[in-house]
Amino acid sequence: MNGLITRIEPNSLAEDIELEVGDKILQVNGQTPTDIIDLSFQLAEEEIEMLVEHEDGEREIICFEKDVDEELGAEFETAVFDGVRRCKNGCVFCFVDMIAPNMRNTLSVKDDDYRLSFLFGNFITLTNMTAADFRRVKNFHLSPLFVSVHTMNPELRAKMLRTPKAANIAENLDELERAEIEYHTQVVLCAGLNDGTELDYTIEEIFKRRPHALSLAIVPVGVTKHRRDKFPLKQFDKNSATKVIEQVEKFQRQSRNETGETFVYLGDEFYLLAEKNLPPTEFYDGFPQIENGIGMTRNFIDEFNAAEISGTEKFSVDVISGTSFAKVLGNLVGDNPNVRLVPVVNNFFGERVNVSGLLTGGDIIAALEKIGGSRDVILIPSTALKSGEEIFLDDVTVDEIREKFAPAKVIAIHDGEEFKRAISQLNTTTARKNSRPTYPTF
Repeated sequence: MNGLITRIEPNSLAEDIELEVGDKILQVNGQTPTDIIDLSFQLAEEEIEMLVEHEDGEREIICFEKDVDEELGAEFETAVFDGVRRCKNGCVFCFVDMIAPNMRNTLSVKDDDYRLSFLFGNFITLTNMTAADFRRVKNFHLSPLFVSVHTMNPELRAKMLRTPKAANIAENLDELERAEIEYHTQVVLCAGLNDGTELDYTIEEIFKRRPHALSLAIVPVGVTKHRRDKFPLKQFDKNSATKVIEQVEKFQRQSRNETGETFVYLGDEFYLLAEKNLPPTEFYDGFPQIENGIGMTRNFIDEFNAAEISGTEKFSVDVISGTSFAKVLGNLVGDNPNVRLVPVVNNFFGERVNVSGLLTGGDIIAALEKIGGSRDVILIPSTALKSGEEIFLDDVTVDEIREKFAPAKVIAIHDGEEFKRAISQLNTTTARKNSRPTYPTF
């Protein structure tokens, strides 16, 4: 068990009872919390007896009283104290299985944990849940969850996920619905596998599950050059992406006519591949799956256009981007002579991987060296960095880029307003306004 505290909020209950960074919470009122969900329910009592292990190994029982709704005010190393539930599937499209060898261990962790689904929106297949897990979801009403459906055809789903349990998707969703649990869904679309008439069937079946089903996202499969699986996977191109858009549009029109909401959304990359205009903002219904790449580009453009920023300083700016998003940025930048777009080819994962969120520090350095010249500012997408740290997937750090191209400033951009502010040079050190990056992965 690991209830390790990594931060204490100032003037919080945790500070009042003298908890410190490095302490571990072992028990609350005689119960051992397995995750922060347990902990929140256990701390709902007014009288608390907490067993704590300090950094030096000494244990202490801390007794205190609190208001029922008073929060502890501590952050933990991980949200799950008993370890992340690992995925036992062998999905033919699993991206974790396509990463380069010898990358840091955390990148090879395949989680399928319903707790992370509830807390952070991680997608789960439901195949790795036990009967006790389903009971806990019901008892604690952990809603909404985020479910990777991929297909509602039982045999095809078992084939794609390589586990017979995957065929039980309808029964699994039924069980959630009986417990009044809502859920968002996604399909990783593979050309020639779960598209075409199979996709029609999946959408129709998820439509029937409204209102428990809150949304359906369809994202294209990604394949890196490091994939070793022999199962044939075909990616989408301009023509096939166009067909998917046209196919899904009929369901989107149907849903808007029936409910006023689009409900089924396509990943941004379909529109970029097909060179089609993105849907309008209202089409995304508040962006329920923005962190799944659904509407990130539209949201970024909206933020850019809404920002009332102007600058007079003339600095040269290099803008780093994946090759698929470069055209969008080019339209926003226009003919600004001080801004140079740098679309980076992904040699690390393979040229077909063209999203900004999977750019590596090594490829960025190579691209900047290739174009040469001088620059005062280098803008990089925050989605390419490890959460909370300035480090890329290949373990190159932002500081290494700073040293390489000094005295240029290197700034991670999180959203459209920050991008506009940075290229306008009004203030290139502005901190992000919120914790959720909206810079598209594309």
